[in-house]
Amino acid sequence: MSDKQPLWLRAGPFLFLLFWSSGYPVSKLGMSYAAPFSFLLLRYGLVLVLLAPMWLWLRPPWPQRRAEWLHIAVVGFLIQTLYFGGCYTAFSLGTSSGAVALIASLQPLLVAVFAPFLVGEHTHLRGWVGLALGFAGAVVVIAGYAQVGHVPLAGIAASIAALFGMTGATLYEKRFGISHHPITANIIQYGVGFLTTLPIALVHFRATPNPHFIGLLVYLVVANSIVSLSLFLAMVRAGQAAKVSSLLNLVPPTAALMSWVMLGEPMTLMTWIGMALAGLGVTLARWQKKAP
Repeated sequence: MSDKQPLWLRAGPFLFLLFWSSGYPVSKLGMSYAAPFSFLLLRYGLVLVLLAPMWLWLRPPWPQRRAEWLHIAVVGFLIQTLYFGGCYTAFSLGTSSGAVALIASLQPLLVAVFAPFLVGEHTHLRGWVGLALGFAGAVVVIAGYAQVGHVPLAGIAASIAALFGMTGATLYEKRFGISHHPITANIIQYGVGFLTTLPIALVHFRATPNPHFIGLLVYLVVANSIVSLSLFLAMVRAGQAAKVSSLLNLVPPTAALMSWVMLGEPMTLMTWIGMALAGLGVTLARWQKKAP
């Protein structure tokens, strides 16, 4: 069956990895031209403008019950406002994009910790070992970046808030999520993101509409919000979601390499060791779910 798949689909996991990883340094570059929530407001507004004609063309159904609207909206708030808001705030405070990517990648570890209490999924010993390795790796990475520059505590706190946002969205989706058409779900979630970031953005709106900033904004909207989502859905339908999960462990080092090239963020030996530890920990946390 894989031989009959188009080349772009066979390359989908790697394209997804590159597009998703590039979002970290590109977003940090964007903070030079806009305040965090100003950038997010413009990003979400542009995504909605692009999704609107797609919805008019396909006419996918809306949720039928208020509870379904609420569940989609909560996930949208946790991802679009808390997760991305935390990441962008950390970038604006000068936190290394590699460190932010590493902290955000620990989401499977927190899911493994809270899943037994919230969704009834048992965590095995391998998961707890993965948890310890993952957080030890995060500490080593932060220490590695501290060797070559300032590591703002507020930026680390914002990254941790982003981590809890994505973890909360995952657990909430596991417990309350119902399958909806992706365009419908994304319109609701990006709409929630737009409305909830609007008052924060208006408190201190800052954006410099020069060609460089517009290029960064368009890239994130197209590559991260549209293309990455489409690739992920296509791979899920083709049975390749497992490949995406395994490649997600490569997001932090890939993002760090891109940040080194694009932003000049240095990489020390300690940073590489910490990322390897964290990657091993996340891998163990994912594998433990399949244990009997």
